[in-house]
Amino acid sequence: MARTYRLLTVFLFLAAFSTAVFAQRVEGDRARASGAYATEVVVTNQSDAQRNTGFARGLLQVLQRMTGDRAINQRPGVGDELRNAKAYVDHYDYRQDEGVSATGAPSFNTTLVVQYDAKKVDEMIATLGLPMWPQPRPKPVLWLAIDDGSGPRLVGLDKANAARPVLDRAKQRGYALGLPAGNAAEQALVGSIWRGDAAAISRASAKYAPPMQLIGKMYRAIAGGWQVEWTFLDNGKQLAKSSTYDRDARRAMSGGADIAADALIRKYAKPGKALGPAGTYTITFTGVNSTDDFIRLAAYLEKVAVVKRATPVRATPEGLTYELELVSGVAGFSRIATRDGVVEAVGDGDDSTTTFHLR
Repeated sequence: MARTYRLLTVFLFLAAFSTAVFAQRVEGDRARASGAYATEVVVTNQSDAQRNTGFARGLLQVLQRMTGDRAINQRPGVGDELRNAKAYVDHYDYRQDEGVSATGAPSFNTTLVVQYDAKKVDEMIATLGLPMWPQPRPKPVLWLAIDDGSGPRLVGLDKANAARPVLDRAKQRGYALGLPAGNAAEQALVGSIWRGDAAAISRASAKYAPPMQLIGKMYRAIAGGWQVEWTFLDNGKQLAKSSTYDRDARRAMSGGADIAADALIRKYAKPGKALGPAGTYTITFTGVNSTDDFIRLAAYLEKVAVVKRATPVRATPEGLTYELELVSGVAGFSRIATRDGVVEAVGDGDDSTTTFHLR
């Protein structure tokens, strides 16, 4: 009994201090992502390697969702943080999904469901000076007419599954699309959609909130595949007009969510504001008393997300001086250093700090 108690104590201790905790569920529950900081990623197995890769892919999805930038991984410092994605995980779980392959045989997918720590993610966004798409976000109305060869029909609320690809893609981009009720009066508006009368759709949509409409005209292309013509309106003003094409109807349809998201981000996303100005700073590190200390410091500076370049310039009895090219000033470097615990600021840790101590 005593041994069992000790083992239980050790388990609880380790669980309390783990950075990525396996979620606990009751029997019958199925793990699902819920909220802006949660994602689902398909993995091939439950190995550590696949899990860590899944953490990185999921964190990228969260950053794209929160910033609105689909190329956010190309921003300075983001790649380093993606490689450290496990540090941002609050908890995770797995789900087994059964489907049917192209040959009709049963198929099984393993889905990694990850909940990230919202505070840590927000701190990273601030530290790297990334843009932010504020919440709550609007829910535009999707007016989608589809002609599969038997005449155009409006997709109303009762036929939501027909628009599932674009509705799901909108959720991936961090917002939601609504559908009109689809009553007889609204079905009659298909003609307006087909001839491109966006003003008529805008007037008919006045009873829905907000006054935003994503209008789509979807039909079979002459060369095969599917073509969708999209118009996005915000309070009667056209913010985007584009088209998508794909041989797969689902991919052609889902592209409309990206067109609307990009238009919303251009208008409403706030530019990133770094903790401090980017630039090159002269920083002195104390506590570097041996070759091993130097190697440890150099290796740390190499992996810090906000450090673009680190050049040692001189060594004195007072310490080792570097020129650091920093993405978000000394304040950003100090914040990450406090989190990592490898070096600590000597002083207040703001942009006036020029000395750090190697622990």
